[in-house]
Amino acid sequence: MPFAQLVLGSPGAGKSTYCNGMHQFMSAIGRKCSVVNLDPANDRTTYPCALDVRDLIKLEEIMDEDNLGPNGGVLYALEELEENIEWLEQGLSELGEDYVLFDCPGQVELYTHHSSLRNIFFKIQKMGYRLVVMHLSDSYCLTLPSLYISNLILSLRAMLQMDLPHLNVLTKIDKLSQYGPLPFNLDFYTEVHDLSYLLPHLRDESPVISAKFEGLNAAIVDLVEGFGLVGFETLAVEDKRSMMHLLQVIDRAGGYAFGGAEGANDTVWQVAMREGVTTMDIKDVQERWLDAKDEYDEQERKEWAEQAKIRDEAEKAKEAELAGDDDDDDLESMPLPAGGSGIKIVRKNQ
Repeated sequence: MPFAQLVLGSPGAGKSTYCNGMHQFMSAIGRKCSVVNLDPANDRTTYPCALDVRDLIKLEEIMDEDNLGPNGGVLYALEELEENIEWLEQGLSELGEDYVLFDCPGQVELYTHHSSLRNIFFKIQKMGYRLVVMHLSDSYCLTLPSLYISNLILSLRAMLQMDLPHLNVLTKIDKLSQYGPLPFNLDFYTEVHDLSYLLPHLRDESPVISAKFEGLNAAIVDLVEGFGLVGFETLAVEDKRSMMHLLQVIDRAGGYAFGGAEGANDTVWQVAMREGVTTMDIKDVQERWLDAKDEYDEQERKEWAEQAKIRDEAEKAKEAELAGDDDDDDLESMPLPAGGSGIKIVRKNQ
């Protein structure tokens, strides 16, 4: 049974960067992984692309032939892919049991009210894939109450529209400390509880506008809390521990963590997943990337320098060993003097 992630998110949320980082990480832990590009506008992928929708249809060609803008062209391209789903099914069948990452377009209307992307996902699911939707959001949205509430609405709408196992992820969490202090700790934003505490900060952000829409803001807060569906994971894509934790959550959401039988043949990763050794609490994230980021960064630099020193010493030792072997080869290849070695052997009488 193959597994897959459907990577959604607004432009700039880091979808392609995530696919590249997750592909590298899965390769490092021994999990065979392929990336499929479903964005007809993405002509410069940073990851090795196993299947590219641009081989079927290109955005620039649609815009020229049908006189459409970029957004309309992407919608048309996804409708075209839905009509030619056999092309995608054939390509996926050639990937076998590979874990697949689907890099999707960034137009939010594709997963808020347009049906083609959803229909494509359901057809992929009918092929036997166990899917998890990854909705990525730039953590910059935490810096302004209005952005955060807007992101909550977008995340909730995507969850209702896709109707699949779903994870919301705040990306670029390692950059968050650059934007100034937040009024609340990180767990307030990731657990999405007691949003009424955010309303005063929303009024302070724009007093004139917020006064006119105070009732609407309160209703939106009640709506999000009433569904009780939205929550967030965090990600720093270049941090190994952050990637390990997120993949553990994904594997549990999609059922991958429960797919193999326990036994002596389990990999180190399967054992780690089962025993939960990669768990990273939100308080750890708060300390690592907000409260004590400089101290952790300095410690990491020291560790990297020490590791680099060890590698350099190992390489020098290897080079010296190879040089010694070359010297021995030179002695063995030296010709013997003419007339013998010059050593006279005297045999004793028996």
